[in-house]
Formats: sequence, C-alpha cells, structure tokens
Amino acid sequence: MTRKAYPGHLVTVSFDGARCLHAAACVRGLPQVFDTERRPWIQPDAAPADEVAEVVRRCPSGALRYELVDGTVELPPAATSIERTPDGRLVMRGDLRIRWTDGESEGDGGGEAVEVRATLCGCGRSGNQPYCDHAGPCGAA
Repeated sequence: MTRKAYPGHLVTVSFDGARCLHAAACVRGLPQVFDTERRPWIQPDAAPADEVAEVVRRCPSGALRYELVDGTVELPPAATSIERTPDGRLVMRGDLRIRWTDGESEGDGGGEAVEVRATLCGCGRSGNQPYCDHAGPCGAA
C-alpha cells in the first residue's frame, strides 16, 4: 500500500488511495482542505488542525489518517465495533490488527500507527484484499 503524506504546520494528513471508497466525507466536511480539483488535493493548513482531525476521523475506510505536530494520532475507541452494511461491506472501528494470509499485518510494527478504521471486503472479490475496492457486489452500492 502506498500512503502519501500532506504536511501542514500543525497537522499532517496522509492518504492511501488504494483504500479510498470515495465516500466523500472529507470533501463534504472541509472542502477548503479536501478538494479533488486542486493539486495538491489535500491542504491541511486551510482549516484549524482540530477540525482537520475531526473530518479525517469520519473517513470510513481509513484511507485518511492524521498526525498533529505534537505527535498526537487518532486513538481507537474503547470498544471495537464491526458493522455489516446492507451491501455487505464490513465497517470496523477499534484497536485493529488486520492480517493477510501471508502473515503480514498493518498496525503492529514497523512504526505504523495503530489501525483504527477500516472497511473490509464482504464478498471476496476485492483486488485489494482484505479491503473493499468496490469490485464486487458488496461495493456496488
């Protein structure tokens, strides 16, 4: 997975395009920060850092992450939740360790932040397993 960082003075936002489900929660939440018509499309300094962090936390797939200048990152909720959406995707929130069949994992080593949000494929057709990429019926909605 390729995660690109967009540094600002008080907050850095990172984005993994392979995880993005184009829910547009970021664009609707802070269009002055997240504008797909502009390059770079993420401009973290265009709003207060706390507002940027709040909108990033709305990203259902975990494609967006943030880190404040003091090192603060998103913490997982106290309880882990898994919700199956009507179209079959699995929306997860919590202190997550997502493992692939080859034994790799995200969030438990290599200096990566703890994974706190993910939308997983529920139909098995995603080309970005275990994440949903809209390839099958669970992403067709």
